[in-house]
Amino acid sequence: MAKSNYITRNGWNALDRELKYLWKEERPKVTQAVSEAAALGDRSENAEYIYGKRRLREIDRRIRFLTKRLEVLQIVDYHPRQEGKVFFGAWIELETETAEVKNYRIVGCDEFDPSKNWISIDSPVARALIGKERDDEIKVDTPSGKISFYINKIWYEKE
Repeated sequence: MAKSNYITRNGWNALDRELKYLWKEERPKVTQAVSEAAALGDRSENAEYIYGKRRLREIDRRIRFLTKRLEVLQIVDYHPRQEGKVFFGAWIELETETAEVKNYRIVGCDEFDPSKNWISIDSPVARALIGKERDDEIKVDTPSGKISFYINKIWYEKE
C-alpha cells in the first residue's frame, strides 16, 4: 500500500527543522572533520576519515529524502467542520470489550510514534476510525482475530 502524503503542521515543521539542521549545521561540521582527517595523510587506514565519509553519505541520503518528501507532503490543518467525527489529526479515546481505555492520535506516516500513541493514517485502526462518531463501534482485523473498539471521545488540538 502506498504511503499517504498527509502531515500535521507541527510534523511538517519538525521535518523542515531537521532538514535545515542537517544542511546548515551537521553537514558543514562533518565536512570540516573529514577535511581535517584527510589532511593527516594516508586515508586508507584513517578511521576518522572513513567514518566521516560514511556519516556524510548518511546525511546526504537523509537530506535528499527530506527534500523530496517535504515537496509532496500535504499539511492538514484543523477545521471546525471536523468536530464530532474522526478525521486526520484527531485524538480518540477508545474502549475495548474488556473496558480497557486507550487514547490515540491519527497522524501521517512520517510522524507516527507509538510512544506518544500517535498512529499512522495508513494503519488498520485509523482506517476503521475515519468518519466515525462518538459511541460508534469499530472492528479491526488483527493477526489474532477481530477486535472491537468503542469510541468514547474525539477531540482535536488546534495547532
